[in-house]
Formats: sequence, structure tokens, C-alpha cells
Amino acid sequence: MRVQIALGDLCDPPSFRNALRGVRTVVHLAAVIRDQPGGSIEELNGIATWRMVQAAERAGVEHVVFFSALGASSHDRTRVLRAKALAERAVLASSVRHTVFAPSLVYAPGDRFLTLLERIAMLSPRMPISGRGEALYQPIWSEDVADCVMNALALPNPGERYELAGPQLLSHQQIVELALRAAGRQRRTVNLPASLVKSALSLAETLMKSRAPLTWDEAELLEVSMTSRRGCADVVGLGVSPQEMGAVLGLDPS
Repeated sequence: MRVQIALGDLCDPPSFRNALRGVRTVVHLAAVIRDQPGGSIEELNGIATWRMVQAAERAGVEHVVFFSALGASSHDRTRVLRAKALAERAVLASSVRHTVFAPSLVYAPGDRFLTLLERIAMLSPRMPISGRGEALYQPIWSEDVADCVMNALALPNPGERYELAGPQLLSHQQIVELALRAAGRQRRTVNLPASLVKSALSLAETLMKSRAPLTWDEAELLEVSMTSRRGCADVVGLGVSPQEMGAVLGLDPS
């Protein structure tokens, strides 16, 4: 399959016109989970996607593929998932043929989230967890996600929406403990009141701006469950056998 990377900027809607010229299928993966100098979470996730869909219609694009998130809702407690819900509605209402993928927590060895956990473990004898760590996820490996997308695009008539969930149901607490074991840095965890975490991260963001290692908007996402009632049925239906997180991170199954 021929893939072309087209340069555009979510902060610059006029750039969509050049980026979409001659393009048949758009795979829209761009998203932010913290405010950026060029726009807020709502502007860059929600409004920019709506504008991009409009530009795709004008450019004669045949198919728009969009990445939403499991549990995205206009009534969600997090800004990110509310913005994702707005973007998803814009895509589903489009006159262009469209496919939406709604994944749970997507991870890969060495990704930003896992790297941050490892760095905290290097600096602290205890691993802090915001809240009770009870939010549930069905983490899915990024390579399994990529295979789902490629297999869906190869179908003559791909579905309108797929929920991408891995084979395990894990809490935030369990994911942190598993990741630390895989990194060889087992630590006891300490659960901190969410109100305390919010105050500390908000202060850090005020002082450090974009250099803050973590923001409240990012931390809050780990207190909201992202699961599918269908489990990994959509993933399997696309011909992918999703891997367990421990296996991907190199843990011995025993």
C-alpha cells in the first residue's frame, strides 16, 4: 500500500488544502493531551478535526480514517475525551466515507508513558499513583493497532467504527506495577489524593510551562476507565491476535 506523508499543521487550517491535494485516504492520528502554544486541547483535537474533515470534503478525499478513544463522551470529566467526542461526531457526520478507531490505552516499549514511569522509579523509592489507581483499561500494543488499521484499509468495505482493546483487563495500578517489573525497577506504590496531585501538577505547569514533565490533563486521563464491552472482538475480527502487555514488554509468562 502506498503511503504519503503530507505536511500540515492543526494550528493552521489553511495548510490543510495543500496537504490534502491529490490524497485519496487520510489517516488522521494527530492529537494532543496537553495545551500547546498554538492552541488548546479543544481547539487542536476537536475543532481542528472538524475543519480538516471539511477540507477533505472540498478536496475530494475518498476516505477519512480517524483515531478517537474508548469512552470519549461530551460529558466526560476529562477535556481530552470531551474534545475527542466532538471530533468523532464531526467525522461520523461527514459525507466522506469514514472509519473511526476507538482504542483503549495504546502503548509501546519505550513510549513516553513507560519512560516517565521508569524515570520516576530511578529517582524515588516509592511510585506515586494519582487517586486509587482503580480505572480499568484494555491496553493494546501499538503494532497491533497498526495491523488493525492496515487490515481494515485492505477491506473493500471497511466498517464505520472499530473498538480496539487488548486481551487483558488491567487497572491503572496493575499497569504501573507490570511496567516497573518489566523495567527491572520494582517499587512500592503510594496512592495520592487526586486533589493533591492536581494542585502539584497545576503549579508545575504554571512554573515550567511546556517543559512540565506531566500535566493534570494527562494525569487525569489515568483516572478514567477505557474499556470495550466487546472486548477484543473487533481486533480479532480484523485478523489480529492482540498480545498481552507483559509479553510485549518482555516479561516471562511464568
